[in-house]
Amino acid sequence: MSRRAVLDTNVVLSALLFEEGHVAWLRDAWRTSRFIPLGSSSTLRELVRVLGYPKFQLSGPERMELLGDYVPFLELFPEPPPAPAPLRCRDPHDQKFLDLAAAARADLLVTGDGDLLALAPLAPFPILRPSEARDRI
Repeated sequence: MSRRAVLDTNVVLSALLFEEGHVAWLRDAWRTSRFIPLGSSSTLRELVRVLGYPKFQLSGPERMELLGDYVPFLELFPEPPPAPAPLRCRDPHDQKFLDLAAAARADLLVTGDGDLLALAPLAPFPILRPSEARDRI
């Protein structure tokens, strides 16, 4: 059975944009069903918004192509309720990843974000850097 994982936006972006980067292995892993990425409307909205940043210089068709290489592999969940009090993230923009992982009963949350990584000892699921997650996926 494939593991189910929440990936934060920066991890997804790195996997999609940098084919030779240190998280490029994730793209192949979701394509080959080695794990199932989990998403919600708020995580997808953020991904779409960030792909539109001018610094990436992506045209509309290029953004759609990248989304087309990710979204079909997602297991989508309704917007989850807020997580229990011990899992409150210092950065409110990152809370959606904790909430999704808790509500979906994710096997892990993959992030490079320090605010999320700091909550690892309190979480009922592993919160791992991409390099750590590779051994579990």
